[in-house]
Amino acid sequence: MLVLGAAAPASAARSQPLYFDAPELRDPGQRGAVLDELQSLGVRAVRLVVYWQDVAPDPERNNPPAVDLSDPAAYNWGAYDEAVVAARDRGFDILVTLTTPGPRWAMKARTDRVTRPSPEQFRRFAEAAGRRWGDRVGAWAAINEANHPDFLGPQYSRGGRPLSPRIYRGLFQAMDKGLEASGNGGDTLLMGETAPRGTGKVVHPITFLRGALCLSSKWKKSSKCGRLDVDGWAHHPYTTKVGPWFRPPSPNDVTIGVLPRLTRALDRATRAGAFTRRSKMPLWLTEFGIQSTPDRYFGVSLAKQVEFRAIAERMAWSNPRVRAFSQYLMRDDRPVEGQTGRSRYGGFESGLRFSTGREKPALSGFRLALSVLRQGRSRVSVWGVVRPAGEPVTAEVWRQDRNGRGSFRRLKTVRTDRRGYLTFRSAYRKGRRYQLRWNGESGYPVRIYKRP
Repeated sequence: MLVLGAAAPASAARSQPLYFDAPELRDPGQRGAVLDELQSLGVRAVRLVVYWQDVAPDPERNNPPAVDLSDPAAYNWGAYDEAVVAARDRGFDILVTLTTPGPRWAMKARTDRVTRPSPEQFRRFAEAAGRRWGDRVGAWAAINEANHPDFLGPQYSRGGRPLSPRIYRGLFQAMDKGLEASGNGGDTLLMGETAPRGTGKVVHPITFLRGALCLSSKWKKSSKCGRLDVDGWAHHPYTTKVGPWFRPPSPNDVTIGVLPRLTRALDRATRAGAFTRRSKMPLWLTEFGIQSTPDRYFGVSLAKQVEFRAIAERMAWSNPRVRAFSQYLMRDDRPVEGQTGRSRYGGFESGLRFSTGREKPALSGFRLALSVLRQGRSRVSVWGVVRPAGEPVTAEVWRQDRNGRGSFRRLKTVRTDRRGYLTFRSAYRKGRRYQLRWNGESGYPVRIYKRP
């Protein structure tokens, strides 16, 4: 990387790809436009969450259908298939997360769609998906947020003992076998996909990790459990309105500001012999976003959405263990019709566009991301990324003084690395705002933030 003014951290994960999670890819009416926009933003990888119940045959019945469930022809791949084909034909790398809720017939008691799924049926599902998309998909993950009751149950026993981790372990091993049978054993296989924080209903992510890897509270592995062949641990490090530096009070929770908690846990698991690999386990941040208004309960202002998202990406970029980062979503989820207040926004407002399709400032802030952090009393550290760049480019950082009342003037002309990243140091000026410009485009102006 070409660094101007000061050296970047020697450990920075400078090559991390960004995966975009856009459910609109399943909509044939929006798919082409979304792919066009992703390409214009320089995005080269997408994540697709495939819900088992959406594609399984006869998902409402109690008994498995009398068909070969490892055969792709037994499933209705529908819009998922079209999304995979369209994205890969345009050259996108694809990460597929195979997840519950699933068909009723695959659950142990047949009472719902998430409680104790059959590992054998999940193995067949994974084999069918691998046979269907094996030449188009290069990375796979098992179960979205398996530490959350919306996706896997039961989470706890009546006495409060976590149950979901061991259930998940069986499903992960089943998926591994299914992909091996489909000829995809050499693909990247991710474990985890954990939600960031635990509650009385959600298992804390590090507690979940220990349980899924058969580790005690003292990080000793059970002799009854073998090593797992895992290529990366996936996690969703969402934060709160406080911002990227928020520190959850539970040491077993992991938001973007406390990623070392998770890497330390993975290192302890590796030393305990939980994985076949001996080297440090890569961390994939496969789902992340900053929620904004119009949700005034969980969302921040539109300006803070821009700034917090850039700071969070900078945190990921600076962490040598992070293999991939992500953005969720392109468009906000639609508000719940007929509801007001807190109930109106039951989904996510982390998109770069409002649910109507209108641009947020986050769109220009994503295309030309910029973060400025205070360093000591007299300096600031400037970090940015020119998102559309597929090669080193020349960009400009402009500054505005007088607390936003002055005109913008060019501060520095910079040369990015091959992925569009830049970093340098500059003098601190109170009240100064900064803007990244490239090829006639301007990013959203951002303020200086000080690390807590």
